[in-house]
Amino acid sequence: MAKTSAVEKNKRRAKLAAQFAAKRNKLKAIIKDKSVSPEERFEAALKLAELPRNSAKIRVRNRCELTGRPRGTYRKLKLSRNMLRELASSGQIPGMVKSSW
Repeated sequence: MAKTSAVEKNKRRAKLAAQFAAKRNKLKAIIKDKSVSPEERFEAALKLAELPRNSAKIRVRNRCELTGRPRGTYRKLKLSRNMLRELASSGQIPGMVKSSW
């Protein structure tokens, strides 16, 4: 099990990222648009820099839904490799069978 504080911090980051996603995308579009004047693009860059760092989507870590493990996580299933193996062995994941030969 991962530290509760680390899992909660990641949840806060995910919440902030969702909250500021539209605003960040709008500012980034202005910054990338070459038809906008350089002054306006610079203003947009300054406004983007003023937003909280944890509101960036890149700061959210993929973690296991069950244990909170930060590494070895399958994105599609949102499970760590350890939990995936356990659940597959016990037959709790439909269509997944542990291979043995």
